[in-house]
Amino acid sequence: MSEKKLDHEFYMGVAIEMAKRASDNGEVPIGAVVVDGAGEIISKACNEIEKIGCQTGHAEILAIQSACEKVDGWRLDDCWLYVTLEPCSMCMGLITLSRIGGLVYGASSPLFGAEELDESPYDSVYKERLEVVKGLKAV
Repeated sequence: MSEKKLDHEFYMGVAIEMAKRASDNGEVPIGAVVVDGAGEIISKACNEIEKIGCQTGHAEILAIQSACEKVDGWRLDDCWLYVTLEPCSMCMGLITLSRIGGLVYGASSPLFGAEELDESPYDSVYKERLEVVKGLKAV
């Protein structure tokens, strides 16, 4: 990870704004932001499941796809993902396989949250190096 200290509160605020946009669009209010090691926001997204008619419209997935396009590659080692709700198992898989270095999420998701699952085959390879901050600005 980069030596630069990131302002988690600020970036989570941007994710919350994206969640509000999702809500305004009739979606489940979840927002996500990807920040590079230098502190630049390289992508942001909100849920678009209803819009695209597919469960791959999760904010995390859309933000990661956009970030990969911006960096022209699939490895996001020096990046942090900020998301308003604990990621589900599908999103957690993408987070770990994309090699994201840090995850900050707001509210826990007792029903679908997967950040603490220990059953993932990638845990020993990728997830052990994922830095996680939980409960930031959770409401």
